[in-house]
Amino acid sequence: MDEKYQIDSVDRQILNFLMTDARTPYLEIARKLIVSGGTIHQRVERMKTAGIITGSSLNLSYKNLGYDVTVFLGIHLTSSKELGSVIKQLSKLPEVVEAHYTTGNYALLLKVLMRNISDFHYFLANKIQEIEAVRATESFISLDQPIQKDISF
Repeated sequence: MDEKYQIDSVDRQILNFLMTDARTPYLEIARKLIVSGGTIHQRVERMKTAGIITGSSLNLSYKNLGYDVTVFLGIHLTSSKELGSVIKQLSKLPEVVEAHYTTGNYALLLKVLMRNISDFHYFLANKIQEIEAVRATESFISLDQPIQKDISF
């Protein structure tokens, strides 16, 4: 699409329903918005084509799966030229669930899920610090996540 897709109030309501539960049937959304099921389907497809909707996801309780430790890990690189190579190496590590290229003190800020502190220590010493371009790291262990939400429209 050449022009940027502009969402309207109906699109916003559709997005809010789908963010609450991505499995909500289009007909159920249509009934609540007093429009046809075809209208919902067409609007969702247009938002997919525009790249506004990029998929659906399943929310897991990592704590209930045995991942008791969430760490935010700031990474300093020896050179910004190494960024692509480091991201490629980090993407192969299953413990790294998010990576952000940032301004400020760190080149990268990672979100890492671990079963326990001992596993994190091993991960840090034997996986992260073994990456040649990683100059230094700083760890922030999450004690709790009191807010987790999507942006609302």
